[in-house]
Amino acid sequence: MKNVTIYDHPLIQHKLSILRDKNTSSKDFRELVSEIAMLMCYEATRDLPLEDVEIETPICKTTVKHLAGKKLAIVPILRAGLGMVDGVSRMIPSARIGHIGLYRDEKTLQPVEYFCKLPKDIDKRDVIVVDPMLATGGSAIDAVKQIKARGPRSIRFMCLIAAPEGIEAFSKAHPDVPVFCAALDDHLNEKGYIVPGLGDAGDRIFGTK
Repeated sequence: MKNVTIYDHPLIQHKLSILRDKNTSSKDFRELVSEIAMLMCYEATRDLPLEDVEIETPICKTTVKHLAGKKLAIVPILRAGLGMVDGVSRMIPSARIGHIGLYRDEKTLQPVEYFCKLPKDIDKRDVIVVDPMLATGGSAIDAVKQIKARGPRSIRFMCLIAAPEGIEAFSKAHPDVPVFCAALDDHLNEKGYIVPGLGDAGDRIFGTK
């Protein structure tokens, strides 16, 4: 699949298997989501450019690599996306954090926007949009559309689990936005849930199921 990266790292797959288990507590679920997001971020930012900077160690002066002045922003899709923010921001502590609020209409399965707050200088930043699930793709498509309207330097989308239907819809709507996911599952059921999936990520993160 063009522009889609699916992780096969053993640590990610191990943690994901515990995440899927219906008996995993909300506390452990939250911690695992954060840990997986942190591991995924490591790979999703592999292509960030570097520049040479001279510093002085306790021994001598030397030239080292720094990120080449790129500013980043993390934008979770509320509310489940909040569970991934801590893990990503621990890897990129200088990143600004925006928020996009969308919920899925249970009848139409289409996203409904209720909140959008992004950094004022979003046009000078590279954006990582995070949401644990890419199911129908509606919320992710709409969120990226809103961010594109603000003219960021680049966008990448990161999720834990994706359905083939969501990947297809998202890639069709935003072929220029790379997708990073920990697993590509089998299909969507009649209610729009990913199978085998892990249930409602928001409910499991916040203990509201």
